[in-house]
Amino acid sequence: MGILEILGVAGSLSLLAGWRLYLTILATGIAMHFGWLPLPEHLKALQVLANPWVLGVATVGTLAEFFADKVAWIDSIWDTIHSIIRPLGGALLALALVDSSDPTWQVVAFLLGGGGALLSHGAKATTRAVVNISPEPFSNAAVSTGEDVATTGLLALAIAYPALAIVIAILLAAAAVVVIIALRRLLRNIKTTLKRALGDLPPEAERLPPV
Repeated sequence: MGILEILGVAGSLSLLAGWRLYLTILATGIAMHFGWLPLPEHLKALQVLANPWVLGVATVGTLAEFFADKVAWIDSIWDTIHSIIRPLGGALLALALVDSSDPTWQVVAFLLGGGGALLSHGAKATTRAVVNISPEPFSNAAVSTGEDVATTGLLALAIAYPALAIVIAILLAAAAVVVIIALRRLLRNIKTTLKRALGDLPPEAERLPPV
C-alpha cells in the first residue's frame, strides 16, 4: 500500500472505531489473520491484532457492545464510558498503521486517528441522546442495527479496496460534522420547547426564534 492508501485505511479504521471499537479491532484482526489486508513489511508488527487472545477479547467486547447498544439509556451509559476508550483506540489503530521509523507521521497519525475517533464518537453519542427522547422502544434497536451494518460494510470496503479508504474516511468525517451540528441544534430546540411548555423559559427568551 502507498502512503495515501495507508492513511486512508488508518483514517477509516479510526473513524469507525468511534462507532464500534471492538468490531473494528475484530474485523481488522480477522482480515490480517487470513491475509485480506496486505501490509508492507514495516507494518508486520500490527499482526498482533490477529493474535487469538486479542481476537477473543475483541469478540467479547463486540458482543457486549452489540447488546448494550440496543437498549435505551444503557447505550448512552456505554457511550459515556467509552468517551476516552474509543478515541484512544482509534489513535492507536492509526498509529500502528504508520511507519514506526518516521516520528513525524506517527504523531500526525496519532492525532488524526484520535481526533477522527472522537469526532465519530461524538456524532454517535449525540444521535443516541436524540433517539433516547423518543417514547417508543424500537428506535434504539433500529439505529444500532443500522450502525452495525454500516460499520461492517465500510470496514469490508476499506480493507478490500485500500484505494477507496481515503474517500470513505473523508465522507465519514464530513457526515459526522453534519450530524453533530444538526442534532445539537435539534436538542437545543427540544430543550427550549420543553422549557416553554413548563413555563420555565424567561419572557425575553420566548421572543427569540429557535436556532
